[in-house]
Amino acid sequence: MAPPPTSVNSTTSIIIPTSTPAPSSTTCPPATVPTPLATTCPTPGVYTIPATTVTITESTTVCAATGTSIPSGTHTAGGYTTTVTESTTVTCPYASTGTSSGVVTSTILTTTYVCPSAGTYTIAPLTTTCSTETFWVYPTPASYAPGTYTQPEVVTTITETDYVIFCPYTTSSPVLASTTYAPVPASTTSAAAVSTPTKSSSPGSGSSGGELGSSGNQWAITYSPYQNSGACKAASDVMADISIIASKGFLSVRVYSTDCSGLTNIGAACSAHGLKMILGIFISDTGISGAADQVTDIVSWGQWDLVELIVIGNEAVFSGYCTASELAGFISSCKSTFSSAGYSGPCTTTEPLNIWQENTSALCAVVDVVGCNIHPFFNGDISAADAGPFVASQLAIVDALCPGKYGVNLETGWPSFGTECNGAACPGTSEQAAAVKSITESAGGKSVMFSYTDDYWKEPGAFGCEQSWGAIQLFG
Repeated sequence: MAPPPTSVNSTTSIIIPTSTPAPSSTTCPPATVPTPLATTCPTPGVYTIPATTVTITESTTVCAATGTSIPSGTHTAGGYTTTVTESTTVTCPYASTGTSSGVVTSTILTTTYVCPSAGTYTIAPLTTTCSTETFWVYPTPASYAPGTYTQPEVVTTITETDYVIFCPYTTSSPVLASTTYAPVPASTTSAAAVSTPTKSSSPGSGSSGGELGSSGNQWAITYSPYQNSGACKAASDVMADISIIASKGFLSVRVYSTDCSGLTNIGAACSAHGLKMILGIFISDTGISGAADQVTDIVSWGQWDLVELIVIGNEAVFSGYCTASELAGFISSCKSTFSSAGYSGPCTTTEPLNIWQENTSALCAVVDVVGCNIHPFFNGDISAADAGPFVASQLAIVDALCPGKYGVNLETGWPSFGTECNGAACPGTSEQAAAVKSITESAGGKSVMFSYTDDYWKEPGAFGCEQSWGAIQLFG
């Protein structure tokens, strides 16, 4: 589906505490914590990346690596992003790089900045300049909870030059902190400053402990806080919308990103009306690096008692915004950061079924549940009346993708308007009503309906239907 528009903020500022630009590429020294391993494959061929196991005994924030493909020119990424409503003093960690005798060292530093007025501020981003298209690897802060982390052996065939692979770790067992244990010392070759992250004073579990979904035929619906023009809705309008969603019998609201003060406004409305939230980190054409600020936003917000699932990426691999291995590394990093901040609920990503089937080896290990977007309309053999059985059959396949992990349908529905049919799948108001009824009866308890209202801020898209998926009127 079409991505959300860029949010409208009163002020957007970039604060750089040092005049030293980031070099064109950076690498972190070997770490004693489970940061995703970035391996550069200089030429095409078969590469074997050996298995690695790391055990840590206390919560730790260190320098990790992430990256993105960039064209020629000057680019900015990373840093610490925060949104304030008034003059606020912010103390935050950020990743910095320096070069000495030709060796690039990445370090975690802390800075304090006074945000003079309401707005969004990016503090200490990294900047690089390149003359040709390249893959930029740069440092980013990552937090990890105590535990044993394993990165299995990876054998992969590379067909490009200077290709970068991110190999994520997965948690294999928790490790209890010991009062007699001496902390693992920093490597003599590592310049990463290690600090203990600040946790929520009253973290919620983030999960009820059972499977996601409901025992009935309604679970959740997607919601985007945008006006028809693409501008952000006021908090009062969001409150009114969420009130309607609650009155229609839904239990949870799925949001795609953190923009438009979504965490604050939607969170307050869900709290007021007894709904849970499915949070989203949206990966766009800026790649994984462009999504990192949303992780910071979620941690800063930290209302974990409202959150039942965090979805890291929405069709990011399908859209070509990152590879499955890059996404896996980002998911692993996000999970560690959220865990250190007090979240103990599940995390996943969501892709169409065919993308999942092609990439289970990369994605299964890093997700807690298998999130899939199942849209019967985009299968030309499926009519509106058959939408429900189709969704249920696809969801059964999703359930079997990752051993020991069940599936959820994170986006499904039918358009009420379009300019043409997709084979047997035709848009229309009666067709939408029939399809939504069928989906609800067959798989509603494990499906997130798409969407609350029509989205006129989008382009019409394929079959002229992208604006016309609003379905709240069909419930209650």
